[in-house]
Amino acid sequence: MQKKVLAIYYSQSGQLKAALDSVLGGLQDSNIVVTTVELKPRKAFPYPWGFFEFMGIFPECVYMDGCELEPLNVGGEYDLVILGYQPWFLSPSLPVSGFLKSEEASTLLRDKPVMTLIACRNMWLMAQEKVKKSLSNIGAKLIANAVLIDGGSSLATFVTTPRWMFTGKKYALWGMFPPAGVTEDEIRKARRFGVAIREALADGELDESVLRGLKAADADKGLIKSEEIGHKSFLIWGRLIKKLSVPYSLGRKIAVSFYLVFLILLIMTVVPINMVLQRLLAKLFRGKVDAKKAYYDAPSGCDDFRMKDFA
Repeated sequence: MQKKVLAIYYSQSGQLKAALDSVLGGLQDSNIVVTTVELKPRKAFPYPWGFFEFMGIFPECVYMDGCELEPLNVGGEYDLVILGYQPWFLSPSLPVSGFLKSEEASTLLRDKPVMTLIACRNMWLMAQEKVKKSLSNIGAKLIANAVLIDGGSSLATFVTTPRWMFTGKKYALWGMFPPAGVTEDEIRKARRFGVAIREALADGELDESVLRGLKAADADKGLIKSEEIGHKSFLIWGRLIKKLSVPYSLGRKIAVSFYLVFLILLIMTVVPINMVLQRLLAKLFRGKVDAKKAYYDAPSGCDDFRMKDFA
C-alpha cells in the first residue's frame, strides 16, 4: 500500500531546507509519496537580518505569538508529518509558532505521527519543549526528533553565528573561526533518518523506536541548566518589553537595548560559570543529570548502536 509523507518547514539561510532534503533523499521509494510545503509569512522576514529587526521580535518569539502565514493549500491524510524548524531565542521561529497555532496545523497533524527536524547552533531544548506541548495540544503524536548542530565551540559560534545572521557570510574567518552552521558532511549523513523511516513505513512499524540508535538527538549536559535559566530570563524580559513597546517601534529599540546590556553580561559571566559548574556537578549528581538528559533526548535518543547499519 502506498504511504504518504508530508514535510513542512521554514528556512531562511537554506540550511534547514538542505537538512530536510537529505532526510527526504533517504525516503525515496516508489511506494512513498512525499509532499513538501514551505511556510511562507505574509510579511517576509529579512535575511540577512538587521540587528534591531531580529532583536526586536524577541518577546513575540518567546511567547510564541507567531505570524500570519500564506495558506498551505495542502490536505489529505498522511502516514507521517515531518516538521523542520530552527530555534529563535530558545523558541521555535515565528513562522513555525504561527503554523502550530493555526487551524491548518490542527487539521493536518491531529492524530498523526510527527517527526521534528532541527538545525541550529547548539541550544534547542526549550524550543523543542514548546513544540512538544503545541503538538500535544492539537492531538499530534511526536514519535521522533533529529537534531543537527553546529560543530564549532561555544566561543567560535558566538562569533560565527551572529556574523552569518547579520551579514549572510558563513565562510571561515581569520583562520581561527570555522565556517558557520552545520557541516555539509553532517547534513549528508542526515539521510540515515530518511532511510530508517522508509524501512519502518514498509514494515508497518512507524513508532517511537524509528530513529533510536541513530544518534538523532544529543542534549549537551553542560548547556541544559543554561537553557533553563536563559528561558526563564527570556520570559521575564519578554513580558516586560511587550508591555513597554510594540514591534519595530522606537520604544522597542530602546527596551531591547537595555535588555542587550543584561544579555551580554549574562553570556559573559553567568553562562560560562554555569557551564563549568554543571560539568563539575554532573560528576557528583550523575544519575540526576543523566535522567534529565535522557528526558530531553527523547523520544529518539543519542545512542548509536544502529549507526553501522546506515553507514
